[in-house]
Amino acid sequence: CLVIFFQLYGYCYQDSNDIPDTLTAITELGSPLEMIQLLQTSWEDRFRICLSLVRLLHYLAHSPLGSVTLLDFRPRQFVIVDGELKVTDLDDASIEESSCTSNSDCFMEFPARNFTLPCSVEGWCQNMNEKRNLYNAYRFFFTYLLPHSAPPSLRPLLDKIVNATATGCLALQLSLSLSVSSEFTQKCVKSANTKYRRVPEAFIPDENYRCWPSYHHKGCLLSVFDLSEAMEICDSYSQCKAFILTNQTTWTGRQLVFFKAASNRIVPDPDKITYVKVTD
Repeated sequence: CLVIFFQLYGYCYQDSNDIPDTLTAITELGSPLEMIQLLQTSWEDRFRICLSLVRLLHYLAHSPLGSVTLLDFRPRQFVIVDGELKVTDLDDASIEESSCTSNSDCFMEFPARNFTLPCSVEGWCQNMNEKRNLYNAYRFFFTYLLPHSAPPSLRPLLDKIVNATATGCLALQLSLSLSVSSEFTQKCVKSANTKYRRVPEAFIPDENYRCWPSYHHKGCLLSVFDLSEAMEICDSYSQCKAFILTNQTTWTGRQLVFFKAASNRIVPDPDKITYVKVTD
């Protein structure tokens, strides 16, 4: 639960401005969820947010209180903490399922899609809370964050995730999300077309060029699975003449690599390895 909800460190009651029993809460610090800024980040970071949202959806559907729905599922109700999505406002959470006498009472209307759920023999609309959460996650998050600049090899799986969310299938979406996570960390099987000269304990401080998406706003810093993938990426950019393996990794364990437009000046650096294109 602490993984998906904003962590409360403490609270106290006090009188403030003549209002008795004012509650002050001390919580962990998070960053507001700005969709435009998220679309400018790497796909890997956006997938991490979507994966944490999948875990949230699963928890809400199977919580100790029963199925919980967030009536206000918009981005303003969430923050980012260490790359993970967390809920901050539970004022609009509800465990009440809608009552019904027939299936027609279980009609759900959204801007782009409508659903009619079955009415159970107990007189409750089946899985309405879960379906509401799923479709709101689709319309406010997944449809924007997942397909945008996704790796081509993962797009068929991502399309299935988006479609599963839009049709309200949580189990399929969870399974597909784990498959994407596994596929993304698999070894790249393609081989580079260009030869590279290895320069150990070396770094190129200048010669930056911009690429998108990049982990560095003034240069081209991308994540790779291994050396072969770094070579393949450098081959794909006409500007790239060299790249540097760093000792930093992303949350999936992929290594961060700087790609450079030239190798005119190489300086010592014990934590990095430089690879320079061999030209005829």
